[in-house]
Amino acid sequence: MTRLSGAVRGVVTTLATLLAVTTASATARADTGPKAPADFVALRTVDRTILQEMRYFTPHNFVGERIDGYQQPLCILTRPAAQALHKAQTKLLRQGYTLKVYDCYRPQRAVNHFVRWAEDLDDQAMKGEFYPNVDKTRLFEDGYIAEKSGHSRGSTLDVTLVALPARPTRPYAPGEPLAPCFAPQQQRFPDNSVDMGTGYDCFDTLSHTLDPRIQGEQRANRLLLKSTLEELGFVNLAEEWWHYTFKPEPHPDTYFDFPVSAKSLTRTPESPAHSARP
Repeated sequence: MTRLSGAVRGVVTTLATLLAVTTASATARADTGPKAPADFVALRTVDRTILQEMRYFTPHNFVGERIDGYQQPLCILTRPAAQALHKAQTKLLRQGYTLKVYDCYRPQRAVNHFVRWAEDLDDQAMKGEFYPNVDKTRLFEDGYIAEKSGHSRGSTLDVTLVALPARPTRPYAPGEPLAPCFAPQQQRFPDNSVDMGTGYDCFDTLSHTLDPRIQGEQRANRLLLKSTLEELGFVNLAEEWWHYTFKPEPHPDTYFDFPVSAKSLTRTPESPAHSARP
C-alpha cells in the first residue's frame, strides 16, 4: 500500500505541475495581447462629466450588431485629445450643455468588421435608419466606408451636445421599426442630443456639417459644437457633423488594434461618476 500510495502521489504531483505550467502559459498568452501606448487614457479619468453612449458596443448602429473589438462601452483617447475635450466640456457646462461621445478610439478589427459588412450586399437590416437613400453598392465609392479610419489613431471622436439636465436615452430593441436618420427629430430614434438635423452615423449629404439645407436651431447647434471644439484644436470632418480630430495627433501614421477595454490600458480606469446608457 505504501508503494502504491507513493506512486499515486507522484502521479498527482506530476499532473498538478503540468496543470500549473499550462495555466501559467495560458495566462502569459492572455497578457501578450495588443496594448495601448502609455499616452492613451480612458476619457472618464480625465473628465467624469462627459456622457458616453458607445454605439458600437451595442446593436444600434448601421451594422446592427456589436462591432468587433468593443469589449466594453468605454471611450479611449490619447491624453492630449482627452484633455482638450475636458476644456471644451468646462466651457459648455457654463452654457447649459454637456458633451456626449458616441465613439472614440476604434480598433482596426472594428474597421475590418465594417468592411466585411459593406461587402455583404444581402445584409441591409439597418438600411431604413442609417442609409435610406444610399445604395449599399456605393458605400466605398461615396466615402461612407473605408479600409482605414482616423479613429484607430486615437485622437478622433464622434461627439454631440446634450442640453442639461440630460434625459436618459432608452435602449434600442433589435428588430424594432426603423425611422430614417434624417426624419424630423420627433420621428427619429430618440436621442437625448440636441437636434442636429440628422441622427448619428447618418449616411446622407444632410450630415455634411455646413449643408445649406440645415438652418435655424439645427444649424446653430452644429455651429456651437464646431466653434467650441475648433477653438481647442479639433478639426471637423466636413462630411460628418459629429466627427472631430484633435491636432496635432500624437500618432498620425499608426493604426492601432488593441481592444476597447480597460485591460488594454497601461493604467486601469476608475469607475465613472457619470455615464449615459445607450
